[in-house]
Amino acid sequence: MAQKEIKDKKNRNGNDPSGGFSDAEKEAMKERSRELRQEKSSKSKTGGEEAVIEKINEMAGEDKKIALNLHEMVKNDFPELAFKTWYGFPAYTKDGKMITFFQASARFGERYSTLGFSGDARLDDGVFWPTSYAILEWNDEVAAEIKKVIKKVVG
Repeated sequence: MAQKEIKDKKNRNGNDPSGGFSDAEKEAMKERSRELRQEKSSKSKTGGEEAVIEKINEMAGEDKKIALNLHEMVKNDFPELAFKTWYGFPAYTKDGKMITFFQASARFGERYSTLGFSGDARLDDGVFWPTSYAILEWNDEVAAEIKKVIKKVVG
């Protein structure tokens, strides 16, 4: 492929055809760096929630609806969790450790949003278990399942 074609391809989809980081991935890393600097200067739960709300407000459509409902669920049903952003994603922590985060579908051009869990969530179930869930829409069934998983995390 000619150099111009490679450059044009990168400009169309944001990916580096050589296998490097996409533009969206590079931006996520820059956001994480800013978050770490911000965390050093502010340890308040309120500041974290403001950052989460700001990220949710940047979303559109179903991504925003899911993120808002998830945030309200965490805020109302799991007061032991704190708020922060993680690579620009709304995230929730327990005892200072990030345990779950919401990745909007639009962020990396995916066909579904994702609710992911870190190893600190300790969702272990034998030798095989999910660490993330695809979410296409928010409804009562989805809310009940998410609540069940988060209850397992917080104990």
